[in-house]
Amino acid sequence: MGEFADLERKIDLDLGVLIDKLPAHIQEPLNSRDDLDELLEVVLDLGREPEARFREQSVSLGSAEVSEDDIQHTISRIGRFGEDNRAGIERTLHRISAIRNRSGKAIGLTLRVGRAVYGTIRVIEDLIMTGKSVLLLGKPGVGKTTMLREVARVLADDAHRRVIVVDTSNEIAGDGDIPHPAIGRARRMQVPSPAFQHNVMIEAVENHMPEVIIIDEIGIELDANAARTIAERGVQLVATAHGNTLDNLIMNPTLSDLVGGVQSVTLGDIEARRRRTQKTVLERRAPPTFDVLVEIQNWSEVVVHPDVAETVDRILRGYTIAPEHRTVSADGTVAKTTPQVTRSPNGGASPIAGMPFDGNGQRRDPRPEQEPQREPIKVTHIMPYGVNKGKLQQAVRHTNSAVEVVDNISSADLLLTTKNYYRRKTSALQAAEQKGKPVYVLRRNTAPQIQQFVKAITRDKRHGRHDDKLDGAMREAEDAAGRIRNGEHKVHLSPQGSYVRHVQHEIAEKHGLESHSVGKEPGRRVVFYHG
Repeated sequence: MGEFADLERKIDLDLGVLIDKLPAHIQEPLNSRDDLDELLEVVLDLGREPEARFREQSVSLGSAEVSEDDIQHTISRIGRFGEDNRAGIERTLHRISAIRNRSGKAIGLTLRVGRAVYGTIRVIEDLIMTGKSVLLLGKPGVGKTTMLREVARVLADDAHRRVIVVDTSNEIAGDGDIPHPAIGRARRMQVPSPAFQHNVMIEAVENHMPEVIIIDEIGIELDANAARTIAERGVQLVATAHGNTLDNLIMNPTLSDLVGGVQSVTLGDIEARRRRTQKTVLERRAPPTFDVLVEIQNWSEVVVHPDVAETVDRILRGYTIAPEHRTVSADGTVAKTTPQVTRSPNGGASPIAGMPFDGNGQRRDPRPEQEPQREPIKVTHIMPYGVNKGKLQQAVRHTNSAVEVVDNISSADLLLTTKNYYRRKTSALQAAEQKGKPVYVLRRNTAPQIQQFVKAITRDKRHGRHDDKLDGAMREAEDAAGRIRNGEHKVHLSPQGSYVRHVQHEIAEKHGLESHSVGKEPGRRVVFYHG
């Protein structure tokens, strides 16, 4: 308890060091406040009133405008600015950022308070201790860097692991050559410029044999590639990245590799039907660099994706994800919700990126609730071949069916012919089967037969019976393939139409089996056998 109190006092003294760098007329109103423990940053902009920003409000620090002398007074008392226009105060965690004009002169300063807050990772400590790589996301100022400091200290001091902090801009362990006590016994490697962060990451692994590497702000593709290299060598990574949610990261072309990357894949006809999706879909390209992803709401509330690979796969396949939601109470008790996965109404389309959470950690659709819309009626395009076109059009009008008569097999959903024409196996029929178009055969070319067919085909399309029949035939073919692999020499399938038989032949080819059709319509069927 005494050690913790000493550390708290050290943190309070650090805040005094930051205030001491300001001009006297700005220090006085700031020191007079009794809520300095809530101070986030002090802003000095040339020609404007100085401003102090707290967690809940922003206040003016006097009516006198900030002068060039005020800015130069502050700059002269802090460390050197780097290429990223950031500077620090030696042996503290504070960060000073400069705004410059076109000639490079500083015309504004942001003095951000850096704190070591102990116990901030209690809500995710179990995840950190597993040895899995963890990525932290969250908006600026939410506490990502503060959490990283505590992660470094806990893993180095409590878990006794070899920890190296790759410290760009000296933001994690403070300015100067001696790292701040907030990172415990973890070692710190400074980065000369943000552009070289990836080089230092690789150097840390190759030269110093760490078990854990801590990185703040993975922001460019080179950093993401270096992180993957480190993870592949078996080193635990704990890092932060730009973005608020996993959805944002998936759609970020620069950083999506951190969660496996996304690529467009064209599925075969059979696989697309099995998934009930379009033929072109998005899939994860590779194993994710990070095993676990944490979306930080604040120090006491986070959203956890404990299996990044599985979550990304489900999101890309159109599932709605309600991830694990964690909160920590004042007494240190962590409450968790159970993750939920449901099929999205969009049936496999990509979800809305950045969809916010409600109070229970569920993804919330920001659009107002609307009455479900009925699925539009799909028009069936029929090409008649040997069937009287006038009679077919008359049957469509008489039954008021969603059917359009077409003359081109490419624009047709199916081909309608008669028994006599089907027996001839003309080039038109062969072209239809090669394109995977179903061929329906009428016994006679009469108006009642045509009208009966139109009623049946539109009824089956409306109720999904055609799809059910195809699914059953595909399952039968897969079962037959399994029976052949288990030793049976030949398996006869049920009689099917020409299109369904075509799909069954594809399944046989997929399993490396031979197949052919036997019998006459309407009893023609496919036989599977070993070649």
